[in-house]
Amino acid sequence: MLSYYLKLSWLSIKRTPILTSLMIVAIGLGIGVSMTVLTVNYMMDKDPIPEKSHQLYHVQLYTYGKGHSNSNTEDQFPVQLTYPDAMNIHHSNVPLRKTRSLSTGFSVIPESADSPPFIESARAIDHQFFDMFKVPFLFGATWDAEIDQSPREVVVINTELNDQLFNGENSVGRTLNLGTVSYTIVGVISSWQPAPKFYDLNNGNFNDSESIFIPFSLLPIHEIPSWGNNNGWKNENVNSYQDKLASEIMWNQYWVELPNEEIKFAYLQWIEGYISEQQKIGRFQHEKAGVSLKNVVQWMKTNQVVPSDNSILVGLSFMFLAVCMINTIGLLLAKFLQRAPEVGVRRALGASRSQIFIQHLVDVSLIGVLGGLLGLALGQLGLLGVKTLYTSYSQLVHMDLTLIVLAIAIALGASITAGMYPAWLICRTNPSVYLKIQ
Repeated sequence: MLSYYLKLSWLSIKRTPILTSLMIVAIGLGIGVSMTVLTVNYMMDKDPIPEKSHQLYHVQLYTYGKGHSNSNTEDQFPVQLTYPDAMNIHHSNVPLRKTRSLSTGFSVIPESADSPPFIESARAIDHQFFDMFKVPFLFGATWDAEIDQSPREVVVINTELNDQLFNGENSVGRTLNLGTVSYTIVGVISSWQPAPKFYDLNNGNFNDSESIFIPFSLLPIHEIPSWGNNNGWKNENVNSYQDKLASEIMWNQYWVELPNEEIKFAYLQWIEGYISEQQKIGRFQHEKAGVSLKNVVQWMKTNQVVPSDNSILVGLSFMFLAVCMINTIGLLLAKFLQRAPEVGVRRALGASRSQIFIQHLVDVSLIGVLGGLLGLALGQLGLLGVKTLYTSYSQLVHMDLTLIVLAIAIALGASITAGMYPAWLICRTNPSVYLKIQ
C-alpha cells in the first residue's frame, strides 16, 4: 500500500511542479538556516573527550591575598596557577595522571638554508599529557618520565610540522632547531584538533592545537616565555625570569586525572593539606582560600564555550523555520484543493477518509524529505560562509551523521505537522458535489 501511495504522490508532484517547487524551497530555506545555526551550537557544546571528560579535572587554587578577588569568573577562582603552586602540587602521587601546562612558542629554524625561519605555537607539558588527553602518535612516543624531573632537550611535533620539515618521513631521532636551542625529536603525533580546545580554554576556545610539545621542566633552564595570560594580584618587583618563577603571577595551568570519586576525595584532602602548609608561611590568606576541581564539561561551562547569545540565535532560526512552514501550509491548501474533484471521485468509489488522509500525508512527507535534502545543501553553504567569516570555527563547520539525520527528521516532522490541517480538510470533501460536476 505504501508503494501505491508513493506512486500517487510522485504523480501529484509532477502535476503541480511550480507549487511543489515552492514548498520544497520554503522547507529547504528553513532547514538550511536552522541547521547552520544548530550545527555550530551543537559542535561548540559537544563533549570533546566523552570517554574521559568526567575523569579529567582542571585545578584552581584561590591564591589571592586579603581584600583581593577575581570578578572575571563566577566563583572568583583564578583560572591559572602560580609557578610555585604548579611545582608543589605536582609532588602529589594521588592522581592517576597529571600534567603542568603552559602556552608558548618558538622560531623554528629549518635545516635547509633555503627555507626561512617561521613561528610556531608550542606547549610545555609533562609526559603524561599525551595519555591523559588521548593524543595519537604517528611515530615514536612521548619522552621518558625522568625528563620531567631531569630535563633534556627533547620534543614531540605534530604531523603537519613533520610534513613541512621532513616530507612526512619518520623524523624520530632527528634534530629540530627552536630558536638557539637544538631539540631531539622523540615522537610525531597524528592530526589532533580537539574542538573546543578544552585543555586550554584560557587562550582561545577554538584555536588550533600546538605544533610543538616540550618538557615543562625546561622552563627555568631556557627561560621559556608564556604566550598565554599572565595575571597577578599584588605589587612585585619582577625584573628577571627567576623573579617571575617565584612570584604570585598566575600563568601556568594544571590538569589531573582522577578516575573515581574516592581518588578525587583523597586528592581534595591532599590539596587542602597543601593549602594549610602554605598558610603557615604567609600565603593563601584570603578567607575564601581553597581548591576547585572542574571536569572537562564543567570547565567548558565555566568558560562559556557556548555563548549565551547562541541559544537566542537557535531560537530565531527555528522561528524562521516556523514562518517557512506557515507559508507551506498555504501552498499545501492550494495544491490539495486543486485535487478536490479527484478526491471526490475516489471517495465515491469507496476510498475512506483515513485512506485519503494518509495519501496526502505521504504527499507531504515526500515533499518534506526533498526539502530536507535541499536544506542540507543550503546548510553546508551556510557553514562554508561561517568558516570564511570565522576561521577559528573551522573545526565546527561540518555536519556529522547525527546532524544529517536530525535535519531530515526535522524537515519530515515539520512537513507532516504543516500538512495535517490541509490533509484533514481535503479528506472531508463531500463526493456528491464533485460527482454532479463530473
